[in-house]
Amino acid sequence: MTDTATRATLDLDGRRLSYLDFGGTGRPLIALHGHLSEGATFAPLARALGPTWRLIAPDQRGQGESDRAADYSREGYLADTEALFDHLGLNRAVLLGHSLGAINAYQFAARHPERVSALINVEGAAALGLDGSNPFGFLLSLPYEAPTREALIEGMGPAAPYFSDRLRQNPDGSWRLPFHPQEMYESENQVHGDHWDDWTATTCPALLLRGTKGVIAPEQATAMTERRPGTRLVELDADHTLPTSAPTGFADAVRTFLTSL
Repeated sequence: MTDTATRATLDLDGRRLSYLDFGGTGRPLIALHGHLSEGATFAPLARALGPTWRLIAPDQRGQGESDRAADYSREGYLADTEALFDHLGLNRAVLLGHSLGAINAYQFAARHPERVSALINVEGAAALGLDGSNPFGFLLSLPYEAPTREALIEGMGPAAPYFSDRLRQNPDGSWRLPFHPQEMYESENQVHGDHWDDWTATTCPALLLRGTKGVIAPEQATAMTERRPGTRLVELDADHTLPTSAPTGFADAVRTFLTSL
C-alpha cells in the first residue's frame, strides 16, 4: 500500500463514480462506505492492512466526489459495484461494507457469488427499518448548499460538527454538502426491508462485525451467524460507526479474518 491513495473515476453513462485506490500489489479488497460518508473513511484500514491487501474504496453514488444519481435503488447501487469490479478488471475480490455498504456488499454477493471470495459485513442488518421509521429525518431540514462555507455551517446548526470538515466548494465559489440531504433520506428508505434471503444466499467465508451500541440487535446478530454457514461474529464495544469510532479494534478484527482466508 502506498502512503497516499490515488483518486480515479469511471464514467457510467455520463455519471462519474469516483474511487480511491490505496495501491500496492496485494490481494484486492473492495470497501463500501455507509450513508453520509465516503471512501476516505477507510484510509486507516488501508494502512493497517498494507502491503498484503490492496484496498479500493469508491465514493458511492451521490456521495463524496461521485456524481448525484437519478435514483438510489438497491439495483442501482449493485450495478455501480459491478461496474467497479469490471473497470478494475477484477474477477473476484473480498468485499467489505459498512451499514449501507454492508447491505450493498451482501446483496451483490447474492447476485454474483462467483465474484466475491469473502464478505465482511460491518453493522449491516439482515432486516431493518421494518417499522417504517427513518433515522435520517434530521436531514430534511439541512441546506444542501450556501454562498459561503460559513453560511453553510451556520445553516446546518447542530449537525455542523459531523460534516463541516468534508464540505465541497462548487465551481462558482459556493459551498455544498458532500451529499444531498433529501437524496440520502430516500436512499435510507430504499435500503430498509427484509434481506434475509440475500444474507443467507452465499456460503463464502464471512465476518459479521457488530457494535454493542450499533443497529443490529444481539438476537439478530446471533441468528445471522447461525443461519449463514461460514460466518463468524465479532462484537466491539462501540456504536454503529465502527470504522471511525473503534478504528483499532475494527482494523484488528478485519486483519485477523483476512489472515484466515
